[in-house]
Amino acid sequence: MRLFFTNLLARLRRNDAGAAAVEFALIIPVMFAVYIGSIEASSLISMDRKIQSVAAAIGDLVARSDERIATATLQDYFLAASGIMTPYSSQPVLQVVTSVAVSPSGVATVTWSRQYQDGAYSTSTPYSVGDEYPLPAEMTAISLGRTVIAAEASYSYTPLYGIFFNQPVNLYRSSFYMPRFGGTITITP
Repeated sequence: MRLFFTNLLARLRRNDAGAAAVEFALIIPVMFAVYIGSIEASSLISMDRKIQSVAAAIGDLVARSDERIATATLQDYFLAASGIMTPYSSQPVLQVVTSVAVSPSGVATVTWSRQYQDGAYSTSTPYSVGDEYPLPAEMTAISLGRTVIAAEASYSYTPLYGIFFNQPVNLYRSSFYMPRFGGTITITP
């Protein structure tokens, strides 16, 4: 009997036919986690870049206006910036454009502000006319006595699969531009 078990143990030690299947079964969860994780990460990075592009595009387009911008033109700019989001939906993206007057003493106040979300253009924004605007110190320093166009875009990103994290990630980007032709830019109906 002892000889039987010794022979059986020796044969099992030499037989490695199932080793590859066992190794594959052990490594497949790790490979799956890396694959899904890389898809989630790349999608989040791509969405963040698109949000940055939306903020930059709308701010740049408004800053190129010469003294006045029509409401219809601003709405077209919002729609064009929404096209940047392709292939993702642009409906949940909140776009806000604000004209900020910086006094010679460095106080930044809102002169007008508009927003666009879910296909709706609105004058109801997070900023009211006359409110102080939280302009970065660097931007305030170079724009004393002038106007700054502040463009913001935000989006609540929901993970594709929700396997590793299932909480929405709030993405926010802002861009600041000086009007290209100097002076101020006003909105006309």
